[in-house]
Amino acid sequence: MSASVPGRKEQFSTRAAFFVSGFTLAAWAPLVPYVKDRSDLSDAALGLLLLCLGAGSVIAMPLAGVLSKRYGCRPVLLVGTLFIVMSLPVLALTSSVPLLVAMLFIFGSGTGALDCVMNVQAIIVERASGRAMMSGFHGLFSVGGLAGVGVMTLLLSSGASPFAAAMTASAVAILTMAPAAPYLLPYGAEGGGPAFAIPHGVVLLIALLCFVMFLAEGAVLDWSAVFMTENRNVDPSMGGAGYAAFALTMTIGRLTGDAVVERAGRKAVLLAGPLCAAIGLLIVTLVPSAWGAIIGFGLVGIGSANVVPIFFTAIGRQTTMPEHIAVPAVTMIGYVGILTGPAAIGFIAQAIGLPMAFAAVAILVIGVAVGGRWLRV
Repeated sequence: MSASVPGRKEQFSTRAAFFVSGFTLAAWAPLVPYVKDRSDLSDAALGLLLLCLGAGSVIAMPLAGVLSKRYGCRPVLLVGTLFIVMSLPVLALTSSVPLLVAMLFIFGSGTGALDCVMNVQAIIVERASGRAMMSGFHGLFSVGGLAGVGVMTLLLSSGASPFAAAMTASAVAILTMAPAAPYLLPYGAEGGGPAFAIPHGVVLLIALLCFVMFLAEGAVLDWSAVFMTENRNVDPSMGGAGYAAFALTMTIGRLTGDAVVERAGRKAVLLAGPLCAAIGLLIVTLVPSAWGAIIGFGLVGIGSANVVPIFFTAIGRQTTMPEHIAVPAVTMIGYVGILTGPAAIGFIAQAIGLPMAFAAVAILVIGVAVGGRWLRV
């Protein structure tokens, strides 16, 4: 391992990695309808196709953790970025289903590797700084997401082709990562252990708590617009207002979160954050107005903002499992929450209605506030 201690340049490179991850993932979302139409896919076929992205991510995460331990964070982060910027334009251009399957798997692999190893680097950099930085790192992911959606929407609505928009997104990712590349860590986390292990002890607890928070995020992402239009009678053109409130408050919460964590303490934030998110979901459920729902989704965003970053800090402080194994395990289980959560919400909504489904998620999120009291943060 290099003897150098991570400083400001390494902090910059970490922020760049988080921004690129959020930007490229968000840039893909506006391309999905074009892929569906060009390939003449049914809703069911598109759903199956999108599983390839999730499969690539889940498979890549534990492998990326091992490779970062052996070869360092820098090469894994750069290869992950390369996978993303190469596959995104192809996804925007091709109508071949086999090629879409391959490119989605590669795109997902790059995204999974980036998500896993940028958190490994963030833990090392934050620990070296001696102060809270994780919320700010994750805040750059949110900023990247907002920028990615904004840039792609602007280009596509201005008449740019999907391929040109995707090439622009890839260029932004390259131009962001290039100056950061020399300062990505040439080493990974310390510690030995097997290539992969089932999470246990406190790591299992962190993974389950992350699962719930990612499930809540996935529920808002995939169901808030449906809720706004069908349960609060909002015009479909404004159906995204609930998610916009969630994304905006989460971004603000993360960008200011390090100062809040330093002042209030991680324990306090880990208690207040989930309770705020749960209250927001209950307001969404119980207040019968569109503005009530928008305010409620905003509270979910501000309450959720700093919870997952604190969990990743907790991974860096536990000694049950090496970081290069614990981070992929927790990230992978979190991804399962994002992938399966919206489907579970659909089944619950079918049985008892979408408002009560959000109420059920609120109960789970309250459980995060309770479970977080057991963590060493």
